[in-house]
Amino acid sequence: MASRAEITGSYAKAYVRAGKKDKGRILDEVVAVTGWSRDNARRRLAAAGRRRPGQGRSVAKAARRARGRKYSYDSLKVLQRVWAASGGQCGRYLTVSMRAQLDGLERHGELVFGVDRYSEVVRAELLAMSSASIDRYLRAAKATDALRGASTTKASPLLRTSIKVRKAGDEVEAEPGFFEGDTVAHCGPTLKGEFARTLNLTDVHTGWVFTRSVRNNAHVHILEALKAGVAQVPFEVTGLDFDNGSEFLNHSVVNWAGDRGIYFTRSRPYKKNDQATIESKNNHLVRRYGFYYRYDTAEERTVLNRLWPLVNDRLNYLTPTKKPIGYGTDRNGRRTRVYDRPATPLERLLAADVLSPAQQAELIAYRDDLNPAALARRISDLQTVLMKLAKEKTEQIYLASFPSLLPDVRKGIRVQAS
Repeated sequence: MASRAEITGSYAKAYVRAGKKDKGRILDEVVAVTGWSRDNARRRLAAAGRRRPGQGRSVAKAARRARGRKYSYDSLKVLQRVWAASGGQCGRYLTVSMRAQLDGLERHGELVFGVDRYSEVVRAELLAMSSASIDRYLRAAKATDALRGASTTKASPLLRTSIKVRKAGDEVEAEPGFFEGDTVAHCGPTLKGEFARTLNLTDVHTGWVFTRSVRNNAHVHILEALKAGVAQVPFEVTGLDFDNGSEFLNHSVVNWAGDRGIYFTRSRPYKKNDQATIESKNNHLVRRYGFYYRYDTAEERTVLNRLWPLVNDRLNYLTPTKKPIGYGTDRNGRRTRVYDRPATPLERLLAADVLSPAQQAELIAYRDDLNPAALARRISDLQTVLMKLAKEKTEQIYLASFPSLLPDVRKGIRVQAS
């Protein structure tokens, strides 16, 4: 195309000034060289002759004009506030939860018509935005964290052969109650010493989450967190699926699950796709809100356990998720994953019809009482406390892990005996 553009530009001035017969001759030459049709060559020569000469590519094809903003600047500013209050949902999820987010913010006085750029026109524009438009408008406001964590799973030689293995793709119950579980280590850049662990439970059917931080991965602490999760989840826990870590595969946890009639399974070693649901939550929930810092004090665990109920409320009641429902093919015949329509865990739980009318009314009333902006402020305040407690300590541990470039003058020097 660049060569064709240069040829078009070189012939354009002569073509515009030429007579009818000469224009025909020029067209013949351009068609022979470029391979264009005669009508296409005529249009390009005429268009290039009307424009000032420039680079070859811009002569053959006019530069595309920047598309104007479809939605107002006020909508963009309010969208950033709603996005921050929602916990940074992506466009595909925010389009689904936008009405609930706006209703909650209006109900608690965070958004008022006629104040801070918010109006009925802005509300209508926010509800009409597509997921691609939301992601495009929020591109400058998004950021990521460069820190990463370390795996601390240690295989348990006990009870492995007596616990059923669950693989990726195995069918699970079509009702709420089957949970995948895992622990996340708040070790920072080193696994030395004692540090906090966060137990994360996620229901496979609805996406309902429960999170609790404990002192370490001893079975007494893990069992205490499991008991708290079973007590606080608003529906019956019928199954638990864990990895092969010794914090789960021990007699205390297995016997407790058996006494409660909870079906117990484990994944295959080194196959993280067997627990795809919980592995994604480890990142989207624990790491996103709890960061990658080292937490090894009682004060830090207290702050974490004040943070998790707020995060769980945001994810369970206000954050949509999507689930894979099968496979399909794209227009090129490639196999693709097919997902359902995004919905919040509460909506999926209500659709499953496993709760009594009184329980349903109680959960809906609790959701309507949540203030998305107040949740965001409280979560941000607790995250700030965590950063003050652990950020500098974690950075010092990280810097100390690098070897010094200078020799250690305190060490002795070996001299060969004469």
